[in-house]
Amino acid sequence: MNHFFSTPFHHGSLQRFVQGLLAMSVLSLATGAWANDATLSNPVHTTHAPVKAEAAHEAAPATAPASAAAGTEKVDAPVIDLKRTVKQQLKDALERSTESTGIRKKSTVTVNTGAGKGASDAHAPAEVPASRSHAIPAEARSRTAAHRPAAKAASGHGGTAAHAQADAHGAHAAPHWSYEGETGPQAWGQLEPGFNVCAIGKRQSPIHIEEASALQGPAEPLQISYLASKGSVVNNGHTIQVDLEGDNTLTVRGSTYKLVQFHFHHPAEEKVNYKGFAMVAHLVHKNAEGQLAVLAVLFDPGEGSPLIQKVWTHMPLDVNDRVRLPEGLIDLNEALPKDRRYYQFIGSLTTPPCTEGVLWLVLKEPMTLSRDQLKLFTQLFPNNARPIQPSNGRVVREAQ
Repeated sequence: MNHFFSTPFHHGSLQRFVQGLLAMSVLSLATGAWANDATLSNPVHTTHAPVKAEAAHEAAPATAPASAAAGTEKVDAPVIDLKRTVKQQLKDALERSTESTGIRKKSTVTVNTGAGKGASDAHAPAEVPASRSHAIPAEARSRTAAHRPAAKAASGHGGTAAHAQADAHGAHAAPHWSYEGETGPQAWGQLEPGFNVCAIGKRQSPIHIEEASALQGPAEPLQISYLASKGSVVNNGHTIQVDLEGDNTLTVRGSTYKLVQFHFHHPAEEKVNYKGFAMVAHLVHKNAEGQLAVLAVLFDPGEGSPLIQKVWTHMPLDVNDRVRLPEGLIDLNEALPKDRRYYQFIGSLTTPPCTEGVLWLVLKEPMTLSRDQLKLFTQLFPNNARPIQPSNGRVVREAQ
């Protein structure tokens, strides 16, 4: 059974004194060395029965009184109440110290005699020195250890979740793809199931546009509203891409698309009447329904492009390197020809996962860029163009 008493004490040196006295008392009880002066002075009556009892039955409480452990062996020396003695000594010491200091602060002292440990473990002093950990009941140590994994899991839950998330991302991230070799365009459809449209799709881009077979006739004009905007330029490992911020829109076929980003391919992925081009800029738009519309601007060598010059000036230094652009730097009107006639067809993204259902608008009149501007891009991306894909009888509309 546990015995509790409360008495005032000084919070400083007195607390350390009580803790030391308590630890020494419990240690003495555990080893069976606590006895009165008469017993210590009479070696004839000294008994080793407690040691024998512990050896014979390890489950017996280590703090059991010596008189109980001795069994039926007769002992002539007087037997004292160890629990009451320890309690009284501690109480007397506390009272004397309190009277001398005049400071009163309530504290609870627990004297554990080995019985009913389950109830007192929750009140064990938190500041027991590590060097005296043997004074903590074994049951309390085992219960503390049992709670440690849960505490560790709780405190490390964020880290574990973070690792799980990283692992999941690595497992589900798009596999590496490129424009040549074993991961080139001919293999995109086999790199992962999500890329299979690259191989089996019937509305893939880019295509070869032939005016002779195009659907010629009147078409609605493109309503383009581009403003000076800010954004950032990034090397994503496949091209140089500019992510825009601002209200830049394209309205066609009764739907308004917001400009999200634009990027470049060398050589141009599209061909028109068997003619290729040095470069193409793909301006990617998205409407409220999530549908995509790509406006393609073709480039031939010639005079430098003001827009490309601005982008190249802030060219990232490495893959995934991103550079913020000054406010109002990008004005895509600088990249558009005066003639806004276009070719129109339904196609796909030209990179994995090659999603179909994309509205393509290829401006008929090409723009120009300088050879130095072209050279700078080709040093990073010698060839980042997907080969021409079958049209599979698709209708291509030529706006007159």
